[in-house]
Amino acid sequence: MTELRWLEPHNLEFPPAEQALPNPNGLLAVGGDLSVERLLIAYRQGIFPWYEEGQPLLWWSPDPRTVLAPGSIHASRSMRRFLRRSELRVSFDQAFAEVIAACAAPREYTDATWITPDMQRAYITLHQLGHAHSVEVWEGDQLVGGLYGVALGRMFFGESMFSRRSNASKTALLALGAVLRRLGCELIDCQMPTEHLSSMGAREVPRVEFIRCARRLTSQPDIWPAGGIEPRMSASILEAFAPGDVT
Repeated sequence: MTELRWLEPHNLEFPPAEQALPNPNGLLAVGGDLSVERLLIAYRQGIFPWYEEGQPLLWWSPDPRTVLAPGSIHASRSMRRFLRRSELRVSFDQAFAEVIAACAAPREYTDATWITPDMQRAYITLHQLGHAHSVEVWEGDQLVGGLYGVALGRMFFGESMFSRRSNASKTALLALGAVLRRLGCELIDCQMPTEHLSSMGAREVPRVEFIRCARRLTSQPDIWPAGGIEPRMSASILEAFAPGDVT
């Protein structure tokens, strides 16, 4: 029987992801810390932190893994109609702290959150160092939706999204996919399946395949621009879709 590895703050080494428990699916290790060095090592090995307030720090690598190809994100006909008529505005990295706080806020179905204050501080640090990024969706000057994640090499690791208006989180994901496709990103990690993600083209791949892709793609030079996404690129997400997507 596989036993969980307890991680020490001074040791950044993770056990092989293949040693993760089948139940709960993907639980690999306990402990350690949320230092920048450990988080970057974890992502490059297909591992991510996920725990609730009051729990020890838990590390996961589920099998299978849910992924999206930036060029294959699906916008339904009704969503395309919504986008053509909508006055929502999209930006990148303009309100990272606000986005992660909104993602951590209680939802209608639960007050629990895995985005603890320590997690928020850790990812804000990643953002300040240029590794973590946010997509913001605005209605006027009000933040109504968004998402955040980590960009390494030619891969984006999605963490969480939120929506305060219908289709706001879908708008954020479509905008992210459109920009990542332009930048040459090959894969978006969605971690676990949801109906929302499946409707937009997410698929499941075996963990061994995912880890192989993650190691290859994250070892390549970072493609997220050091100066940020240019305003003209994010001014209209419709302009970024391939011909035929917005007819």
